[in-house]
Amino acid sequence: MKQVALAAVKDNLSRYIHEAGHEQIIITRHDKPVGVLIGFETDDAWSDYKIENNPRFLLRIAHARADLKAGKGIPWEKINDRKAGRTKDSSRLVS
Repeated sequence: MKQVALAAVKDNLSRYIHEAGHEQIIITRHDKPVGVLIGFETDDAWSDYKIENNPRFLLRIAHARADLKAGKGIPWEKINDRKAGRTKDSSRLVS
């Protein structure tokens, strides 16, 4: 991460937007962090950022983690069985 003074960012915004595509830029005022400039090199990077910072998505993750801690999760083996169409009591395929 690179730190840059706010005045420098204001004077060279295009340059720092380009640099932010490669690394986050911490913006400082009077040597104290006041913000961060995050760039996106690709549309996928932008999509990932939107998903990773979506409050509804983060809430779903938090609920899922709480369920796992409470023992309400599904073991990986059962997920694989469901994908393969196997029954609960046997390993034969269900038609």
